[in-house]
Amino acid sequence: MNEQYARSSTDGAATDQTAAPASERPAPATAGGKSKKIQIVVVGGGAGGLELVTKLGKKLGRDKYDVILIEKNQTHIWKPLLHEVAAGSLDANLDEVGYRSHGHANRYRYFLGAMQDIDRERREVVIAPLHDETGAEIIGEHRIRYDYLIIAVGSVSNDFGVPGVAEHCLFLESRDEADRFRQKLLNQCLRVSRAMSLNPEADERVRIAIVGGGATGVELAAELYNAAAGLRHYGLEVFDESRLSVTLLEAGPRILPALPEELADAAREALEDLGVRVVTNAQVTHVTPLAMELKDRDPAPAELKVWAAGVKAPDFLRGIGGLETTDKNTLSVRGTMQTTRDDRIFAIGDCAHYVPRGDERPIPPRAQAAHQMADTAFRNVLAMIKNRSLKTFQYRDYGSLVSLSRYSTVGSLMGNLVGGRMAVEGRLARIMYTSLYRMHIFAIHGWLRGAFMVMVGHVNQVVRPKLKLH
Repeated sequence: MNEQYARSSTDGAATDQTAAPASERPAPATAGGKSKKIQIVVVGGGAGGLELVTKLGKKLGRDKYDVILIEKNQTHIWKPLLHEVAAGSLDANLDEVGYRSHGHANRYRYFLGAMQDIDRERREVVIAPLHDETGAEIIGEHRIRYDYLIIAVGSVSNDFGVPGVAEHCLFLESRDEADRFRQKLLNQCLRVSRAMSLNPEADERVRIAIVGGGATGVELAAELYNAAAGLRHYGLEVFDESRLSVTLLEAGPRILPALPEELADAAREALEDLGVRVVTNAQVTHVTPLAMELKDRDPAPAELKVWAAGVKAPDFLRGIGGLETTDKNTLSVRGTMQTTRDDRIFAIGDCAHYVPRGDERPIPPRAQAAHQMADTAFRNVLAMIKNRSLKTFQYRDYGSLVSLSRYSTVGSLMGNLVGGRMAVEGRLARIMYTSLYRMHIFAIHGWLRGAFMVMVGHVNQVVRPKLKLH
């Protein structure tokens, strides 16, 4: 094992919202006369984790500190964009961020791997063995020491134990899964196009069922029609959006429960105008290769099935390192973003469970929450290092925005900043939706480089193909 990953000999932890006693601060240990750097390890390179590790690397540098990102993927793409990658409307190769080059530019180190356990006594993260595509082991199980650990591994889809979901449904949780859906979609479109060219009277369709009427399901449904409308220009002359049969299934009484009812109704109307069949109060009981079985309803036939209903933290987090976790595997944290049983371990984003004082529900799993939690964790890690008091997280709800591709955008802005919500639709909503991604770009690349990347993005919209077909 590399010397810089060697175990730390420091012990102790600061108490919540207080300065750490000098005897418990992570004074650099020595090994062979050499002082060890303070190691700050961030696990997970999603929106919150990447923003956090970027700020830590820029702030602390490499002289006295070693900021490390552990991530199982080699590139980052903003998760709210995955529905566009899945539909082929976005070429992820142009928008993804390589962790190695980004780490070099921002003074943190990237380590490819997946956390499988935490040894709190030795302050070490246990990394699972790494295998190649053939299953051959590249690196065996190993450990990376930490003085401070921030867990930001995000969330995964919750199948609620419904039979057949794991075997027959696709998910949109990573770049690989989005690419897999896009390829299956193109194959189905090609099949239908070929059948129609042989028999123009044939009633062939690409049947897709999406479970979950939240932002992901609604945005994917709309984006599919945008992509299908463009296929006729890329070799499928007899295919268009009229050959799509998309069913959106929601177990609740309406789609987009995070939005005011009038905006949710407007989104539903827009989807139905496109051709989407929206079915509410639809509980999926079983998934087969060719259909979604529904409680007290006729099955929803589909060759392509997407599960976007509910989230939970990854299963490996359940009870990890003896930390307190919920029934959704999320890590219980205090207002400082420190885990309830270990002050040196933080959790942020979708994998963190925090109920603000006076509230009944935890902070929702949104990108804006991950961004705000990352900022609190950043400030509190620095405070612990400098033996200063810690800050309590204050969530600011800036509202929700949902993009219906090029057709419409709906949402509510400001949230609790003005004691209520301001409904927005159309061009203003679209501008605000686009600005959310740009804010993320600026957070991980800085204003100068970020502005240049935004400009390049505009150029690519003109010179690049509208769809990614390979």
